[in-house]
Amino acid sequence: MSLAPMKTAEAGRDLIKLAEGLALKAYPDPATHGEPWTIGYGHTSRAGAPAVHAGMTITAIDAERILIADLAVFEAAVMKALIRQPSQNQFDALVSLCFNIGAANFAHSHLIQFFNAGSLARAANAFLNWDHANGHVMPGLTKRRRAERNLFLKP
Repeated sequence: MSLAPMKTAEAGRDLIKLAEGLALKAYPDPATHGEPWTIGYGHTSRAGAPAVHAGMTITAIDAERILIADLAVFEAAVMKALIRQPSQNQFDALVSLCFNIGAANFAHSHLIQFFNAGSLARAANAFLNWDHANGHVMPGLTKRRRAERNLFLKP
């Protein structure tokens, strides 16, 4: 069975924008204090062009353009990992998580295993497991995971 392709809706884009914040000047990763450098709405070089480096600046219009391109990358990664059709809210929450943890981590996560097996409650609760960076609980990630879980469960 082929899944219908999906795009992130406004609720998902808003969640990502709120969680990532807007940075018009590149900043180092808060967990590593270095790589990967981030700009715009959470854009890193790992997502594709443009390559991000110390001292880099962009405009708000650039940030929107980069976000759209980044979303396409992570939307495709989410669709590739799924064998069940998600609701729009489930998809948006999954894209937000994938955007933040990366496609490889996402594809191999217990959350995706639970979702694909039809265990939606376990999948929803698995969002909450992704609140660590470098072995430490990050309050910002805890807040984001709760928001993603809530969106995932929203009818």
